[in-house]
Amino acid sequence: MKRIILSIAVTSLLFVSCQNAQKSQNISENKIVKSNITDEQLMDKVQKDALKYFWDYAEPNSMLGRERYHEDNIYPDNDKHVITTGGSGFGLATILVGVERGFVSRKEAVKRLTTMMDFLAKADRHKGAWSHWINGETGKTVPFGKKDNGGDLVETAFLTTGIIQVREYFKNGNAEEKALAKKCDELWKGIQWNWYTKGGEKVLYWHWSPEYQWEMNFPLEGYNECLITYILAASSPTYSIDAETYEKGWTRNGTYLSDNEKYGLPMYVKHNGAEEYGGPLFWAQYSYIGLDPTNLSDKLIKNYFDLNKNQVLIDYKYCVENPKHWKGYGPNYWGLTAGYSRNKDGSVGYDAHFPQNDHGVITSTAALSSFPYTPKESMDFLRFMYSKPEFIGSAGPYDATSIHYNNWTTPRYLAIDQGTIAPMIENYRTGFLWKLFMNAPEIQQGLKKLDFKSEKYNIK
Repeated sequence: MKRIILSIAVTSLLFVSCQNAQKSQNISENKIVKSNITDEQLMDKVQKDALKYFWDYAEPNSMLGRERYHEDNIYPDNDKHVITTGGSGFGLATILVGVERGFVSRKEAVKRLTTMMDFLAKADRHKGAWSHWINGETGKTVPFGKKDNGGDLVETAFLTTGIIQVREYFKNGNAEEKALAKKCDELWKGIQWNWYTKGGEKVLYWHWSPEYQWEMNFPLEGYNECLITYILAASSPTYSIDAETYEKGWTRNGTYLSDNEKYGLPMYVKHNGAEEYGGPLFWAQYSYIGLDPTNLSDKLIKNYFDLNKNQVLIDYKYCVENPKHWKGYGPNYWGLTAGYSRNKDGSVGYDAHFPQNDHGVITSTAALSSFPYTPKESMDFLRFMYSKPEFIGSAGPYDATSIHYNNWTTPRYLAIDQGTIAPMIENYRTGFLWKLFMNAPEIQQGLKKLDFKSEKYNIK
């Protein structure tokens, strides 16, 4: 996946080691919880903390999610104004959770969300799709890599999920809310999903650049985090793909199915490049901020919830087994996914962690965003993290930690990681965001087109 393939390139941007430089700073009430705090109160707290990333630390002009927020204030040049498309989509969902939970006012949220939609309408678009990174001051594309300087269909899909959820939440509201919903609707309908079939091939492609055209040449084939891209492309009322593109492209004509098991748990699909244990846990999260996997099926998969739950449990059981003997790994300290990492020299890097690429670094979002699948195991992790004040910052648990390396952490957050925490916990608690997305009329039609079924949402 792009996050794996480009991890070396991203690492080169992340330069300086901060080690534990800020551990003694910001020791505030945010880091201290009483031992008798209830599960509900603790979920409230971590959701509210995660919201700060997108509410308090948003890019100040666009109000969208910055690629990263560093409490140590160490950034690459001009990085403070780089916004991330996919992470901003998760941020939209996070803000809706904030409104629903009463963490922010509905009126203030509408004002801010309107600013975001106005910015996205004027920002660079490439056949309707946004780039991976955008300059929050100018709206211009910021290259993610030399040839990755155009449309990024997968990041656009993550953003679009949030846009549709915002539309659905406010579409029956007051005049300002209806105006916001209309802006969301226009943005969604302007994305030319079918352009990204490279002239009608029966597969979607990740990238297109006005300068480099299709040179990135990355077809979206399962299984990884990209399922939602096909769902949205099939659901588009303006630039839709057909079911054959999903079947031949995503499922590889059904050849992505797998009979593999790990720890007695069926994997159901071949995880790209990670067939033994499964891939990073964001594969069970990013597409499912809006897509409800509960008893969801298609022609090949009987229950997407079981697919995701088993991937998370395999990751959990691997960490408990701990074959590499990392200090700290166990039932209350687990979870491997992409995020900040610790280089061999102790400096801060980036890596896509999964059992076959395990370096002793736990990424907080892995367990926290798995609440729908593993509520007990995720709660054990959540309680443990808030008992370790050195691992907690102003926006909740830091992105990456390692007990093995003397409680190493970095006082940094990434939008793409922080943004899934509040939404997935809320989906576990109430199904709030799942209901918004799954009940959108176009999504219902798109799922039916691809022969998905869900009794819960009357999709037959």
